[in-house]
Amino acid sequence: MRSGGRAYDELREVTITRNFLEYAEGSALIQIGNTKVLCAASVEEGVPFWMKGEQRGWITAEYALLPRSTHSRTARESVRGRLSGRTYEIQRLIGRSLRSVVNLEDLGERTIWLDCDVLQADGGTRTAAITGAFVALADALDLLCREGKIEKYPLKDFIAAISVGQVEGNILLDLSYEEDSKADVDMNIVMTGRGELVEIQGTAEKKPFGRDQLDKFLELAERGIKTLIARQRESLGEVAARIGSFPGRLLLATHNEGKVSELKKMLSSLPLEIRSLKDFPALPQVQETGRTFEENAVLKAETISRITGEAVLADDSGLEVEYLDGRPGVYSARFAGEGATDEENNALLLKLMDGVPSAERKARFVCVMALAVPGEKTVTVTGTCEGLLADAPRGHNGFGYDPLFIYEAEGKTFGEMDLETKSRISHRGRALQKMKEVISRELRGS
Repeated sequence: MRSGGRAYDELREVTITRNFLEYAEGSALIQIGNTKVLCAASVEEGVPFWMKGEQRGWITAEYALLPRSTHSRTARESVRGRLSGRTYEIQRLIGRSLRSVVNLEDLGERTIWLDCDVLQADGGTRTAAITGAFVALADALDLLCREGKIEKYPLKDFIAAISVGQVEGNILLDLSYEEDSKADVDMNIVMTGRGELVEIQGTAEKKPFGRDQLDKFLELAERGIKTLIARQRESLGEVAARIGSFPGRLLLATHNEGKVSELKKMLSSLPLEIRSLKDFPALPQVQETGRTFEENAVLKAETISRITGEAVLADDSGLEVEYLDGRPGVYSARFAGEGATDEENNALLLKLMDGVPSAERKARFVCVMALAVPGEKTVTVTGTCEGLLADAPRGHNGFGYDPLFIYEAEGKTFGEMDLETKSRISHRGRALQKMKEVISRELRGS
């Protein structure tokens, strides 16, 4: 156990106060444990002379310790007349880290300065500066968009940084000054929201380390950075939704294994890494409070995308029975009550339809799919399939109301069809064909 009762793999408490300064285009005060860094973003028209005429912008940074940010007074470098090598190194690290997630062409010929002033230093000041400066930069770019100075939001992804190290044989996350001063290995890791590495700074202070240890350092850093990015996302609120582009990964917003299996097979022709909510067990459940299939699909997709930063495909599907005035509709999955099984829902439906003649057993399946991609407008598509209700379950394939829904052209229920046939004609299959075209365009960037 570490000082303060922290676990080896635990971050110090993180607080980001957005818009801390009144006059800066973007600002953030970040506090990680006892380390406090004030980050301000300032926009200047024009670029350095060596970039003029290139039709792109520039991101650069300055970094400084306040005299009493440290245990004993540190003289101002401006008074000494020159910057230390450490300061130059940190300034360049902050600038190039932030530039890695900015489309400089979309910025136009203007410069954004990130001033990072350390108010209190207790280890990890450079990594805190990167994490806080990103929030300030995001707000400055949002202001440029709102003022009409740039057309497209230039941030491609989130970025954050953290320290890891080895102290007394233990691998630690987020080192304090005391831990850093006695570390055998000290590393600073910069990483994007997609888990891509931007920079690795690593030094064996006392003894070399092996490749297996490096992998452990990186794995621990990635976990810490994911937490920091979640804090950035919370701090930025609606601005966070503007950040990113389609990543080549797709998160299916469902726990239903039958639905996951169907969707994965139907999307197998696309170059996508496909995951489901099973891969994100800590995510809160999204309450389906919408009054329509579309409202529920959009709610699920946008909520989960906002939390995870992933491209999310959500759907709300259900059965509408004409005789029951469209019921069960949006309540299809919980027709017999919250937590009801497929069998319980089917049994209730059959009970309500008992004795109803075939001519009045018309029904249709409806599927609305919503694709939420960070930084882009949510897209929805709809697929429907008309049919009749059987008077008893038929077939063992599929899920939900499939054993009761007869597709007249085939003379079979969905429960009697193989997956390939069902995928071709079902409401979900028809919606997904439309959505595949949308995703293909996203992957092409068109």
